[in-house]
Amino acid sequence: MSGFVFLIFVILYLFKFNLNSLFILLSISRRSCQLISRQLNNNNGPIRSLSTSATTQPKWDHNYDVVVVGSGAGGMTASITAQLKGLKTLLIEKDEKYGGTSSMSGGALWIPNNLYLQEGGVKDSVEEAKKYLDATVGDDVSDVRKMAYLTRGPEMLQFLHDNTNHVRFQYTNGYSDYYPERPGGHPRGRSIDPVVFDSNKLGSLLDTMLRSRINTQGIAMTSEEFGKVNMFTRTWKGKQVMLSVGLRTIAALLTGKKLFSLGESLIARLRLSMAEAKCEMWLGTPFVDLVQDESGAVIGIRVKRSNGKEELIQTKGGVIFASGGFSNNQALREQYLPKPTDKAWTHSADGATGDTLTAGIRAGAAVSLMDRVWGAPSIPRPNEHPYFLVADRSIPSMIIVDSNGSRYLNECIPYHEFVDKMYAHGAPAMNSWIIIDENTKKRYLFAGLFPGQPFPKSWVEGGTVQQASTPEELARKINVPEEALKATMERFNRLASTGKDTDFNRGESAYDRYYGDPTLPNPNLTPLQAPFYALPVKSGDLDTKGGLLTDECGRVVRPNGAVIAGLYATGNCSSAVMGKTYPGPGATLGPSMCFAYTAAVDIKNKLSNKK
Repeated sequence: MSGFVFLIFVILYLFKFNLNSLFILLSISRRSCQLISRQLNNNNGPIRSLSTSATTQPKWDHNYDVVVVGSGAGGMTASITAQLKGLKTLLIEKDEKYGGTSSMSGGALWIPNNLYLQEGGVKDSVEEAKKYLDATVGDDVSDVRKMAYLTRGPEMLQFLHDNTNHVRFQYTNGYSDYYPERPGGHPRGRSIDPVVFDSNKLGSLLDTMLRSRINTQGIAMTSEEFGKVNMFTRTWKGKQVMLSVGLRTIAALLTGKKLFSLGESLIARLRLSMAEAKCEMWLGTPFVDLVQDESGAVIGIRVKRSNGKEELIQTKGGVIFASGGFSNNQALREQYLPKPTDKAWTHSADGATGDTLTAGIRAGAAVSLMDRVWGAPSIPRPNEHPYFLVADRSIPSMIIVDSNGSRYLNECIPYHEFVDKMYAHGAPAMNSWIIIDENTKKRYLFAGLFPGQPFPKSWVEGGTVQQASTPEELARKINVPEEALKATMERFNRLASTGKDTDFNRGESAYDRYYGDPTLPNPNLTPLQAPFYALPVKSGDLDTKGGLLTDECGRVVRPNGAVIAGLYATGNCSSAVMGKTYPGPGATLGPSMCFAYTAAVDIKNKLSNKK
C-alpha cells in the first residue's frame, strides 16, 4: 500500500491498515529445554554443566573477554558497553536474525531521572522514584537492587548517549506511570521512546534483523503520536498528528527513507552502534551449555555452529545471559505458570524457550518469580498471532465480562495487572469477552483496525467476532447467561450515564484516561448501544518474568546468596527487578539494558583489578 494512499486516508479517514504491530510494539528454539524437575531430581542425580579439572582442561576453539548470549536490547547494550571499554566481546544469537522480542516491542524505557526526562522538563529524583518503587514493587525485591536500577539506569543512558552516534531517545510526554496516584508516581510519566530512525543506515545489516510480525508499510509512529492518533476522529489534536504522520510517511517515500519506530528503531540504533564499535556477532549459533571449573566458576560456553559442529568458547571475564524467558516452552509453562497456560498466547520471539535459564539452574543458580509473566490480555485470532489489548481497553463504550456474563475488574487497568486479576478471579475469567458497540467501531481504533474498517472476514467466519442486536442474543452467541449479561450491560449503562463507575472506579486514574476520549466528562465511560460485538480475551503475555536471581551487579547468585563467579544475567531470563508488578511503560527493556551495562562494567573492573 503506497504512502499516497495513506495520505488520502489521513484526509478522508478511509485508510485500511492493521495497527496490531503498534499495540504489540507498545509502550512487545531450536533446542527444547527439559523440565527443571527432571534436571534437578532425576534417577541419576542432578544434571551438571560441563566441568573441568586441573588435569582435564578443555580444548578451546575461541577465546574472548566477554561472551553475551542473546541479541535483544539487553544483549546489544552489554556488547556495546564491553567493547567500548576495551574488552574483546562476542555476542551469539541462536536465531538467524537478531533483535529478539525487543524488536517486536514498543521500544520504550522506564528509567526515572534520566537525561531525556530532564531535557523534557520533567522534575524527578532518585528519592521520588524510590518511593514509587517501594509503593509498587514493595519487598519482593531488595533495596540494593532497586537502588542499583535507579542509579545505574540513568548512567547507562548517559554512557550510550555520549559514546555512540545513534542510541537516542525522546521523552514521551503524558504517558503516565501505571500507578501515578501512589507515592512517588508521576502523572506525566517517566517513559522515553527511541527516536524515529532511517533503517537505510543499516545497509546490509537490515537483512538479518528480526522485523515486526505485521508489516507497517513504512509508517513509523512513536507511542506519544499513537496516543493522539488513537483519537483522530474525536479531537483536532488527533487530526493534526495524524496528518503529520501521513506527511512524514510521504516525505520518506519521496526521499527513499525507510523509517523505523518503537522496538524496530531501538534495535536498529543499537545494531548500527555495535557495528561502529566493531562488536562481533554470530547469528544462527545456539547456546548449548556453560563450562565451569572445579570451583563452579563459569569459564566458557559450548555452542553449536551453523554447520552443526559444537565448539567451546573461553571467556576470561564472564558470560552475560541476555536472552528471553521460557514463554515459548510449553513444558516449562506447565511446570511453573498458573493454569490454563498456552504458548500460543505469548507475544515473545519464537526463541524464548528457556535455554539459558535451565543452564543456569544446572550451574547452581537460584531462581525467583517463576510463576509470573509480563501479562498481556489478548484476542486470539485464526491463523495469526494474538492481538494485544492496550488502548482498546480504555475506549468508553466497552466492557469485559467473564463466562458468567459479569464484569469483574476495571477494564482500563495496566495490562500486567489485568492478567493477574484474571487468574485471581478464577475459571470464569479464562473465558472472558470484550464487548463493544457500533459507535466504537465508527469512532475509535479497535483491535488494530481504523474507525469504520470492517472486521476481517477470517475473524467473523472463524468465530473470533460475534455480532448481535440485543444483549440476550449476544449472550447466546458467546455462551453466557442471558439475564446476567443483560443485567450487566444495563447496570454499566446506568453508571456510564452518570460518568461514575462505582463498581470498579474506571476512569479515575490518570493512566486510565491516557487512552480515553477527552471529549467526554469521563474519558472512559459512555453507554453501550446496539448493535453489539464481542471478541474473546485470553491471559496472554509479553514473556515470562521469572528467572535466574541476580545481585546489584547483575551477577547470578546461588540459593545461599553466594555469587556464581563469571555468570551474569539480564532481561527475561533473569528474575525481574520490578518484582510482581509493572510500574510503567518500558519497565521490561529499561532493566534489561541497565543490568546489561552494569554487568559489562563489573567485568571490566574485575579484569582491570587482575592486572
